[in-house]
Amino acid sequence: MPSLDMLFLAILQALVLLAVAPLMTGVSRMIRARMHSRRGPGVLQDYRDVIKLLKRQDVAPGSAGVVFQLAPYVILSAMLMLAMALPVFTRQSPVGAVADLITFAYVFALARFFFALSGIDSGSSFAGIGASRELTLGVLVEPTMILSLVVVALVEGSTNLGSISASITGGYLQAPMAILLAMAAFAFTVFIEMGKLPFDMAEAEQELQEGPLTEYSGSSLAVLKLGLGLKKVVLAQFLIGVFLPFGNIEVLTGMTALVAAVVLPLKLLAIFVMAGIIENSMARGRFMLTSHVTWIGFGFAVLAFVFYLTGL
Repeated sequence: MPSLDMLFLAILQALVLLAVAPLMTGVSRMIRARMHSRRGPGVLQDYRDVIKLLKRQDVAPGSAGVVFQLAPYVILSAMLMLAMALPVFTRQSPVGAVADLITFAYVFALARFFFALSGIDSGSSFAGIGASRELTLGVLVEPTMILSLVVVALVEGSTNLGSISASITGGYLQAPMAILLAMAAFAFTVFIEMGKLPFDMAEAEQELQEGPLTEYSGSSLAVLKLGLGLKKVVLAQFLIGVFLPFGNIEVLTGMTALVAAVVLPLKLLAIFVMAGIIENSMARGRFMLTSHVTWIGFGFAVLAFVFYLTGL
């Protein structure tokens, strides 16, 4: 069991990531608008959208069941649990019992499962198509994500996120090429899970993998948007906290905590700005051709495993 201090830190970092999630998605929308020569919404627009939706009444389809009603809260709870387990401010995870790669994969899959199932449970044919596309994308992306994480776990000799982060802080000394390729493969999956082009289209948010959002409204839609925004931040923080933990503090004190609180948004902002620039530098592709692109990330993951076997 974690100590009270670590439990407090875990809850605090989860709330911090939840608080900055609308800001990061707002930055992505601003970058998209500027690169399209449009004024676009402000970076705080997502906060205003969530507040407005929380004040509105839920309107659910008559055929919707319990899964449809529970899905937004399950997704948000799953992302909050992952946010508690990540190394955010420190090199170690505050909740070591949850900070495991296998646990991370299962909880992340649970959120995807409920998101897709909510579209089917709504009774809407459009939401059902979006759910099928969400599951298809999961089949294409998750093998790359899991294989890249397995390579890092094999190199560092542990599946604990905190242990991996602490080991990598010392440098890529063991099998450096394998870790770098695994990081590239995982970054590729993070880019896809953020819903970027050519895998999604921001101007038609519900057209591809976010089709299950169609039948949601009011506070349920606000909670679901918070959960999906937090999912993007959690994945970005996973990339930073596990593969690029440089700058994370070793001993938590008053001054180091202040420095970590300032550095965290800057690192997340760098990831979202980079993803936004890459996204808006390419054209949209057909969803049926998604598998032709995801092989690139899987190839990086396989190469990382090969380099691990050869000791490079």
